[in-house]
Amino acid sequence: MQINEQRQGDVVVLALKGKLMGGTETQAVHQKVKELTEDKVLKIVVDLAKVKWMNSSGLGAIIGSMTTIKNAGGELKLANVTDKVHSLFMITKLITIFDTHESVAEAVESF
Repeated sequence: MQINEQRQGDVVVLALKGKLMGGTETQAVHQKVKELTEDKVLKIVVDLAKVKWMNSSGLGAIIGSMTTIKNAGGELKLANVTDKVHSLFMITKLITIFDTHESVAEAVESF
């Protein structure tokens, strides 16, 4: 799992690449969001374009990240959700919880 951080004004875009299948990679995503909220970053977009698959541990990391930023008074949005990951969100009914967008630009603009 790779995490590429990019700033667009007051929004941080975290582009993930690989699989969110648990272990240290999954923890790294949530840890990165914690670090950003400690630095007073309250607008985060997670770009899932290059995430091939996600299991329950990966879902847990995304949910934990969303909870962390909401507790800090911020927002987390998802962009470029792949078909496989989108179907997982649909099956688990989490699609109603996440604010998802077709592109990073659309997600950034929605703040």
